[in-house]
Amino acid sequence: MTRSIRLAISGASGRMGRALLDLVRDDKRFELVRAVVSSSSARLGKAVYGDVPAVRFGDWSGDGDIDVVVDFSGPGGLVAALDRCEATGAALVTGTTGLSPELEERLAKAAERIAVLRAANFSLGVAVLTRLLREAAAALPGWDIDIVEAHHNHKEDAPSGTALALGHAAAEARGASLDELAVYAREGRPGARKAGTIGFAVVRGGDIVGEHQALLMGHGERIELGHRATDRSIFARGALEAAAWIAGRAPGAWTIEDVIRGPTQTWSPC
Repeated sequence: MTRSIRLAISGASGRMGRALLDLVRDDKRFELVRAVVSSSSARLGKAVYGDVPAVRFGDWSGDGDIDVVVDFSGPGGLVAALDRCEATGAALVTGTTGLSPELEERLAKAAERIAVLRAANFSLGVAVLTRLLREAAAALPGWDIDIVEAHHNHKEDAPSGTALALGHAAAEARGASLDELAVYAREGRPGARKAGTIGFAVVRGGDIVGEHQALLMGHGERIELGHRATDRSIFARGALEAAAWIAGRAPGAWTIEDVIRGPTQTWSPC
């Protein structure tokens, strides 16, 4: 009989961590074996689910088999999760951002030994949007591209990580880097648009979960590719799909686009 995937959640007390805990409880594909929080968390030692005291918020101390770690913590939490994955061979799914060049390099090297899947956005719809934009940018090399994103008024960074990921996809599809092509601000009299550039526009307000639109503009016509998130749970659902997909995978640096590209792997260890 096929057993469940043994799952650990790193950053379990955060917004994404809590969303993952809510979903995984009723997902028969998984067995939650760890819910990792920081040593200063008020949840440390408490039952994750009040009626199931065996599963408690904790740290990485102690033994226990894990198949996949899903990490939405912070750079420090990611280092601890990566330590455990490298020591045990568990796969790693992470959406943690703001990494130092040193940690970026370590993740790249870790992918030579374990399966690592990173994404700025775990929405499966955004993964499809990224693929469509890459194809359109390559097919229409002379068209202008702008990326418009909107988020709630508490978001601190701009453009969003997802907008930047879309920009990278478009630039790479045209054989360039985003550093070469990006224009992040236009004001005053900036002059005519330079051919090949990729522009960004940012909206902040209200409780917008997340909206991304890619505009490809030619002469007399344009294409609009967009995605709107109305429920934050889509990101947690996508992360769990990634965890199910990567369980048992060979070492490598995987992406959320690999998940939608398939084929879906059937979990088989007994």
